[in-house]
Amino acid sequence: MSQDRIYTGAIPFVADPRQAEEPPSQAAPLFLLADSQLLFWADEDGPFIDRIAACTGPGAPRAAYLGASNGDNPDFYSIFLAAVQPLGPAECRMIPAEPAESELAYLESADIILLAGGDVERGWHAFQASGVRDLIERRYHAGAVLIGISAGAVQLGNVGWAEADPDAAFPTWGLARFVVDAHAEDEGWAALRAVVRARGPGARGIGIPLGGGVILHPDHTLQAVRRAAYEVSFVGDALVDALILPPEGAER
Repeated sequence: MSQDRIYTGAIPFVADPRQAEEPPSQAAPLFLLADSQLLFWADEDGPFIDRIAACTGPGAPRAAYLGASNGDNPDFYSIFLAAVQPLGPAECRMIPAEPAESELAYLESADIILLAGGDVERGWHAFQASGVRDLIERRYHAGAVLIGISAGAVQLGNVGWAEADPDAAFPTWGLARFVVDAHAEDEGWAALRAVVRARGPGARGIGIPLGGGVILHPDHTLQAVRRAAYEVSFVGDALVDALILPPEGAER
């Protein structure tokens, strides 16, 4: 497919008009990652995980991991523990798909919340059933740092879909006001393109390749990290493709 537009670094996203009706937000950046690689990646500016922690303010952050999308697999939680260990978190907990009241209370106080990869639909149904869906939205507007990995990144966008069935789309958090897909570059982002087309003119999608990520800043600018991100927009009656490039020299 041809790339009609190429952007370098942060680019603006137009705010959704519904935001004028929402309560004031102290939101931190959203970190949307294709996989866990960036949690262990460093460049000339230092470890990427330090940039995430810097968004929480002074002091050791309290961290929470939500593994509902992967069936609360402890092996994936151990990866998160290894990633945040250099931060010396004040506390770190895994919040299961069916959390107890004490676990929900901890989540209400977490400074960093990671939404794990796995099955988008499975995780989303669990978040709805447990009350985590509304709790995460509250924490975001209160300034907690949200990290979505793979399925978690999709859920932070405005629509998810059943695995291998982009026609079975359903609304998700929409904290990132575009469709998100991850590590599907080998398929030419076919599912992402299908979902964007189905949503009609004005729809936009972001594809995050393996090893890469994007940061959505509170001012609605979007920054690619390490790998060029793919953008598809429905303009007029056609899909328009673009690349969002990371800062020069950051791709390695």
